[in-house]
Amino acid sequence: MKGWQFTKTHEPLKLVEQEDPKASPGHVVINTGAVGICHSDVGTLEDEGWMALMHPPVIMGHENAGTISEVGEGVTDFKVGDRVAICPTGPSGTNPGYHYDGGFGTKIHAPAEDLVHVPDELSMEMAASATDAGMTSYSALFNIGQANPDMNIALIGIGGLGQFALQAAVAKGIKNIYAADVSEKARELAKELGAVEVVSDIKDLADKDLDLIVDYAGFGVTTSDALEVVKPGGTVVLVGMGKLEVTINTTSFITGAKRLLANVGGTPKDIAEIYELMAAGKLNPKLTKIDFKDIPEGIEKLKAGEVQGRLVAVYDGDE
Repeated sequence: MKGWQFTKTHEPLKLVEQEDPKASPGHVVINTGAVGICHSDVGTLEDEGWMALMHPPVIMGHENAGTISEVGEGVTDFKVGDRVAICPTGPSGTNPGYHYDGGFGTKIHAPAEDLVHVPDELSMEMAASATDAGMTSYSALFNIGQANPDMNIALIGIGGLGQFALQAAVAKGIKNIYAADVSEKARELAKELGAVEVVSDIKDLADKDLDLIVDYAGFGVTTSDALEVVKPGGTVVLVGMGKLEVTINTTSFITGAKRLLANVGGTPKDIAEIYELMAAGKLNPKLTKIDFKDIPEGIEKLKAGEVQGRLVAVYDGDE
């Protein structure tokens, strides 16, 4: 198998060849069909703070979908030929691309308990995009944020994650949903997807009596500004990790009895629910597709803000 391997911060990914994995008990081997590329991948390569989460050397890639090629002893819910995705924050407690070799490689050895069946109607790239971008955005909005149709809601960052949340919110009948993004293209996308108002700065929504703001960008000031804007007693859910630190105004935070909650990932059930929305045609994320060989270049484009929607590398079997 081949893969793009991470060794340490500030070092480029290295293309390696190594022996194909063999399915151990409770695990399967997956031929990678597609892998999503995330801003956290940019952060891993640029910010030493991410080293606390990494187990290098490791082939990166935590948003994975593919086809099972081998099943280990004790695996009963999956078989060779099944189309599956991996929940990166699943019940095993291990994460592809961090703890073990992930989808920047042509094969993945994954715990069966973290797998989700992929409906036949979905492409591999759609399936991969839902495993982190879809799952995390959905969990942050509905599980942590407890979003419902009676709330005024704003989303910061209509990129790989925010576009999923916006479409899911519309699909679930939320009317008053606003969006903020510094990118003009992202703002245009938010309008297309059904946001009632779109701005470049969350502070421009201070008069909207917002019950909930979900920060899918996490660039420090986006979070501190969200806490200033959300109404007294309101909630901000932090998802994005564009920066690993934020400074907040504790006076308005405390006197306003506001809440700041965190969301990391989700569950296989969240992914399955995203797949239901996708299969029903209610959620159709904008994807930018590249080839396996272009993964390092894709990360650089993501870093430079040149990607709209979710960036996904698609495998054709010729890698």
